[in-house]
Amino acid sequence: MTVVELAEAPVEHHLGAAAAKWIAIGLSTARADRDAAAEAVRTAYVSAGVPPPARVVWFDSPLAGARAAALLTGRRGLPGEVSASTDDITEALHAQGCPPTPGSAGVAVRATIATAPWTAARDQVHAALGPDAWARLWSACGAGVWRAITDRLATPVRMHLRRWFGGEPAGGVLVDAIGGQHDAGWLAMFDVAEPSTFASAAGPAVMRAAQRLAGLGGVARSAGWWWPYARVAILTERPVALHRDNRGWLHAVDGPALRYGDGFALHSWHGAPIPPDLVDRLAGVTRIRVASEPDAALRRVLLEHYGYERYVRDTNAQRLAADECGVLWRLPFGDDEPVVLVEVVDGAGGSGAAGRTHWLRVPPQTRTPREGIAWTFGLAAEHYAPLVET
Repeated sequence: MTVVELAEAPVEHHLGAAAAKWIAIGLSTARADRDAAAEAVRTAYVSAGVPPPARVVWFDSPLAGARAAALLTGRRGLPGEVSASTDDITEALHAQGCPPTPGSAGVAVRATIATAPWTAARDQVHAALGPDAWARLWSACGAGVWRAITDRLATPVRMHLRRWFGGEPAGGVLVDAIGGQHDAGWLAMFDVAEPSTFASAAGPAVMRAAQRLAGLGGVARSAGWWWPYARVAILTERPVALHRDNRGWLHAVDGPALRYGDGFALHSWHGAPIPPDLVDRLAGVTRIRVASEPDAALRRVLLEHYGYERYVRDTNAQRLAADECGVLWRLPFGDDEPVVLVEVVDGAGGSGAAGRTHWLRVPPQTRTPREGIAWTFGLAAEHYAPLVET
């Protein structure tokens, strides 16, 4: 195996640009380009040696797409609200010239048109670059996109769909799904919009890998989740609204953090799923309501909304320690682990000026404010040396 390096001069610029482009693709809420997506589907099938599907049908969300897949593959056992009615799915299929006959979609071809090409492309590029340059490519163009899209968007959507569908047999359609725009996390690494990014010895291998994945990349740039079957491809629209916090986690205080055109939505507070009606319940939250909430994730939401400072003032919070970095507080919650906070005031150093108070949640075993603040920077207390105001 010949080990090659990424070309030095343009690498950071081009790989950074590719990563930014694919994050934008993964976060897009624009209307799908249906013509481009349908053509990309055909490319994906043909390049994998599979005849194109006879029909391409569209739905407004991954939930609707999964319900259509369950119907067309003959899977039964749709639970609860998902099975309340299939009239909307049936009507949509009829309107698109696709008879809603169980089993009419044919076999799933995801493994052939997605898994196998991806595996071959990865192995091809890894062999051409060698392990060190492959790791550099992942670090520059894959890891950040994966965190932003796969970890903080695609995974919550998949988990939400699993809650809707439950287990087999109907839930098996989720295995057949391809993420479309939410596959940006791994497609970004094979973007060769700038071939000069790669050393000449690796360039041809990367180009061949990109060609192998051209169809999948085309769908990702044009649409949302999709389901490939032998006779029917089920495509879905992108979301119509997306809200995130400053760390990229799904987050909204006044409605869904992610919403699709047909109403399918995820409610989330800094990445943690919350009940849809929680926003309404927050308006009247009390310290008693916070303390009595049995679910730790929901209690955190209630506590943040109520306010750390207010809760410390209104309850029997324990003042554990104080030093030049702030004050350490402990909030007990019955049998659950306590919440430990560091109270920090801006300007409390040399100037003595009154400043803004910040509340930092730290691990329960924290012993001093300095240790807690150091933890937020990934440091040990003895290595934390903030600048002193003068």
